Amino acid sequence: MNRRRFLQTSLGVAGLSLPDLLGLRKLQAAQGTGVGRAKSCIVLFCWGGISQLDSWDPKPDAPKEIRGQFKPISTATPGIQVSEHMPKLARHTEKLAIVRSVHHGSPAHGRAMYWNITGRPPPQRALAANLPPSPDDWPSMGAVVSKFRKAPAGLPPAVRLPYPLVDNGTLQAGEYGGWLGMKYDPIVISTKNGKPFGGVSRGLGAANIDPTLTTGEGRLKKRLELLRGLENGLARSPGTDLFDHSRGLAVDMLENPRVQEAFKLEKEPEKIHRAYGEHICGKSMLLARRLIEAGVPLATVVCAAGDLNGSKGDHWDTHGDGFNRLKNTMLPVFDGSASALLADLDGRGMLDETLVVFLTEFGRTPKVSNNGGRDHYPNSYSVAFAGGGIQGGQVYGKSDKISSKPIHKACGPAELHATIYEALGIAPDTHIHDRLGRPFPIADGEPLPLFS
Repeated sequence: MNRRRFLQTSLGVAGLSLPDLLGLRKLQAAQGTGVGRAKSCIVLFCWGGISQLDSWDPKPDAPKEIRGQFKPISTATPGIQVSEHMPKLARHTEKLAIVRSVHHGSPAHGRAMYWNITGRPPPQRALAANLPPSPDDWPSMGAVVSKFRKAPAGLPPAVRLPYPLVDNGTLQAGEYGGWLGMKYDPIVISTKNGKPFGGVSRGLGAANIDPTLTTGEGRLKKRLELLRGLENGLARSPGTDLFDHSRGLAVDMLENPRVQEAFKLEKEPEKIHRAYGEHICGKSMLLARRLIEAGVPLATVVCAAGDLNGSKGDHWDTHGDGFNRLKNTMLPVFDGSASALLADLDGRGMLDETLVVFLTEFGRTPKVSNNGGRDHYPNSYSVAFAGGGIQGGQVYGKSDKISSKPIHKACGPAELHATIYEALGIAPDTHIHDRLGRPFPIADGEPLPLFS
């Protein structure tokens, strides 16, 4: 019997109430189990599908057409190796729990992202066609956190930086409130700081906030007054209240001194800017750190160009010329910015209460293609966790000799979501209700045993 089932049975026999159960969770955290220790979460999402063989799960003994061009390097943790193009993250493995046994059943970007961001299988999972947002979608991780975690006044519970996920001009399902409602959609913060990714990054269909609006208070005040004046003349409609909620939250954010202060990246020391990098990826991670410091519970950073827009560009969809794209652009930027985030959180004493999740929609094929890249592959991929009560310096699960499938401790998006909610102190078996009033647990899996 697993731990959760044992607790459910034992508590039922003992007749403990929900407050008793919550008290037990607090006691577990106080005793050092790590459960429920995280106050906030930063998700670093590698849109396009990062190759597990060329990052977290190298296979140096595999044939050349499998292992690829990169060599593994040793890390701060004996016995753990990562790609040679992740030297800075290699120095932080004592903080990391690397999971090398994740898999699911959808080879399409949008549907695979849906599975990883909602923790539930997408509709028609085998189709390659894009999946636009629908009110019948499962709520995203951000929506669930928004429902159960409150932020300080004027701050949203969940934000996404620096843009929503798009594939060939189509906004993708999975990031939004779904059947919980639009009021649980995350706010997208479109920072203009830093060198942009090469490729297209669209701000479609989202409540976008431009932090530069907060830099001139007089100009901001005039814009808000004009907006309110225009709204007073609008006819009411069924969707107006939902728009009002998003607009109201956006206005509250722009007017909130705490938010304005968080947006002022120029207040950071020069050495912090150098560490994160003069790139929109690093600046977005830095802004994410400042926002959770201000009280935002969940911040997701898209670590790639926002629109995959084919197989070219600065994203992880490396069908062609993959090794050059990875070693020259994607991995150096990601390695530098993500390692700076971990070091910064640790140095500020924030890492123990901040869960950092390294996530992607799927992995890449074991065999290198004739185009010098790897194709979509949901059968085996890797993710990683740090902080928030996670025991670092460990590898969970194992893939086979060519990373074609998990062979030990296989898991999927449901278990990843349960782990995230468990770290945040939100019981994974907590129920939410769809539009028909039917109850569903927020995660349909068990938390991975990664906690200290």
